[in-house]
Amino acid sequence: MTMKRFFVYATACLMALSVASCAGGEGKKDTAAQPAAKNEQAQKSVKKPTKSTSKKKLMMPNASGLPYEMLVVMGDDQWQRPLGRAVYGVLDTDVPGLPQSERSFRITRVNPSAFDSNMFRIMRNVILVDIQNIYTQPKFKFARNVYSYPQMVMTLQAPDEASLAEYVKDNAQSILDFFTKAEMNREIDNLREEHNLEASRLAKEILGVDIWVPWTVNKFKQGKDFLWASTNTGKKDMSIVLYSYPYTDKNTFTLEYFLHKRDSVMKVNIPGGREGSYMTTQRDYVYVKDATVQGKYAQVARGLWRVQGDRMGGPFVSHSRVDEVNGRVIVAEAFIYAPESLKRDLMRRMEAALYTLQLPQSDKVSNLAYNLEEIVITPKIK
Repeated sequence: MTMKRFFVYATACLMALSVASCAGGEGKKDTAAQPAAKNEQAQKSVKKPTKSTSKKKLMMPNASGLPYEMLVVMGDDQWQRPLGRAVYGVLDTDVPGLPQSERSFRITRVNPSAFDSNMFRIMRNVILVDIQNIYTQPKFKFARNVYSYPQMVMTLQAPDEASLAEYVKDNAQSILDFFTKAEMNREIDNLREEHNLEASRLAKEILGVDIWVPWTVNKFKQGKDFLWASTNTGKKDMSIVLYSYPYTDKNTFTLEYFLHKRDSVMKVNIPGGREGSYMTTQRDYVYVKDATVQGKYAQVARGLWRVQGDRMGGPFVSHSRVDEVNGRVIVAEAFIYAPESLKRDLMRRMEAALYTLQLPQSDKVSNLAYNLEEIVITPKIK
């Protein structure tokens, strides 16, 4: 069973639902059933990504390295001591919510003397170590775009290695979150420049919200207060789902309530390729946590989805946020289908799109980076 067959079957079912409801008597709307001229124009807007000319142009080299690649600048001996092992242990942590083990960052380590070369200092993510007795306690500092663009450089400062090693261990999650959000900010900047216009239009039409999704996510299915956008490639398939339901009280944001709503929505709107099959949730592999998105409360859920009655499955992440204007919850979910492939980069790319969701009267998409003290590290001039 391929994702493409899965999607084709879903298309047929949703078209049928437009005349005979499968649940509650509510019909479904299929974009393929729209007039040819309108659909042709929609396809044009899908294929042509938006371009922004307002982005600040910096007179510096482009950052090198792949997303989620980290350069650690540390000497050989220090790398083998507790401080180096602590830094390695943080970056080598498994990415949560994936069906297989994948490290959070790909790690490259160089000696400080080698960092003076342009090959290394223009890397996109850099961790430096600064041990001096002028410091009274360990701390993190960071600087953007020091040697290249876009670049994030974090400096670990402390009076001695032992205290810094403990500090790194105690703040492991903050380090991971910081660089993960830096990468997501880069992806959001890319989406600001190039995103699917038709997805934004449909999100506005169906749910009254806006969202930026990669322009390659260009196949759509609609339902009652529901939108599914997908690449529909069969392999390494990426999807965004939007849906809503009434907000009642704070008990709305519990794991059980989330699972109930997700399963009920997906069962109606995302059928499988076999008769009677449908998308559901692997309940033993889901967890939720409270978060802040664009300055407001959000419930973030991670876990695994599967198709009941079939062998398909994969990871998902969702944001549930309150639309205060209309008294409802808006759920934006990203899920991927990539059998026999690594999933970290695909999943995180789609997760970045969730942060661009703009509710009615919401603020513009904000920067996700931690509010750490920013310092300027002056590059050496040779």
